Amino acid sequence: MKGHILVIDDERSMVDLLQTDLGLRGYRVSGFTSATAALEAIPTTDAQVVLTDLHMPDFNGLQLCERVVANRPDIPVVVMTAFGSMETAIEAIRAGAWDFVTKPVEMELLAVVMDRAVQHQNLQEEVRRLSDKLQPADSFEALIGTSSVMQKLFIQIRKIAPTNANVLITGESGTGKELVAQAIHRHSARKDGPFVAINCAAIPENLLESELFGHAKGSFTDARTDRKGLFQQAQGGTLLLDEIGDFPLSLQAKLLRAMEQRTVRPVGCDKENPFDARILTATNRDLEVAVEAGRYREDFYFRINVIQLELPPLRARGTDILLIARNLLQSFAREMNKNVNDFLPSVAERLLNYDWPGNVRELRNVMERAVALTEFEKLIVDDLPERIRDYRPSTFHIDTSNPAELQTLAEVEQRYIRRVLESVQGNRTEAARILGVDRKTLYRHLKQPDASTKQ
Repeated sequence: MKGHILVIDDERSMVDLLQTDLGLRGYRVSGFTSATAALEAIPTTDAQVVLTDLHMPDFNGLQLCERVVANRPDIPVVVMTAFGSMETAIEAIRAGAWDFVTKPVEMELLAVVMDRAVQHQNLQEEVRRLSDKLQPADSFEALIGTSSVMQKLFIQIRKIAPTNANVLITGESGTGKELVAQAIHRHSARKDGPFVAINCAAIPENLLESELFGHAKGSFTDARTDRKGLFQQAQGGTLLLDEIGDFPLSLQAKLLRAMEQRTVRPVGCDKENPFDARILTATNRDLEVAVEAGRYREDFYFRINVIQLELPPLRARGTDILLIARNLLQSFAREMNKNVNDFLPSVAERLLNYDWPGNVRELRNVMERAVALTEFEKLIVDDLPERIRDYRPSTFHIDTSNPAELQTLAEVEQRYIRRVLESVQGNRTEAARILGVDRKTLYRHLKQPDASTKQ
């Protein structure tokens, strides 16, 4: 069932009509021809929406609306009226109505209103659930999530953390790959050792070797003293090589040898120095595609990818978005010393509808901005950035108005593949999953010329 609706109208025929139509649309409907009887049932009902007529002999719809809002503020009320004037709408909203529809009722429009009202009530319930403290099962270290994909990830981390296996952590930018690496470290036998992280994409290629392996005094112009590299600085702990997908091809052989021999040779030094650190790597790139394209050594890829952990994008984590958003809200409220303790269901709806190309990092920035700007105890829609307030999911559209311009199946397939890639920010692993093909097949399609550009 899509939800439970409580219908109130003094005309039995209208109640029967609504029960039949909404019932066929998947709703459970309880009907009343007396507002008084309905009010007696409302305090204990599990109904998610109240749909009431405006003019009834014992109570009018506005009075009933006020009573429902006072006793069951969690249930949205939709008022039906034959007088669809602006004054009536304003009165209904002032009485606490969530929405109103005019008679004669257009059932298609009413169904849309009911769908939205049930969704609104469900979001209210979800927001209330999140008002409690996080339960232990809802988080793992700094990672938060009750979705099945995150619960599976937590189990995987617990399994692999005690080992010394190399782990490749993949996922879009902003999904929390370094948090996963830190969780692995803190649940390993190396937890008392250092956790060292480096962004391989942020270090120029001519300095990266020295940064990782160290250098001897005088090995280059600014080498005034001997310096240990990160492999030795992470001795007894964990070294995270972030953005490993951008690691220079020219240095991959040296890094591969270091990982296999468990020794490093500092720049300008003939001596090999042993190290004892667990190596974790992370990337937002599809390394299998890079290997096939000749931009990545296959043996190096296999060495770093003993175990792979793939982090889901935020848009694939359902109501985890609200869980994370509320946790961030509370954190920023404390930091800014502001009395902000929650967000409205309308805000929750916008957060769930948005695509989050920047993932958790983008959500963090949005919540920090909202808490800083809000003037209320609960965040409202206007506290959100315009791109989220006005977001509408894009659709794949083919214009069929001119048969001469219709495309071939191959052209449509090519366009659709590129549209899917665009929607997942170029993540080919995610695109292949959505398309139901393996990454090699996807890569083969991408190497084909775009048929739409042929003359």
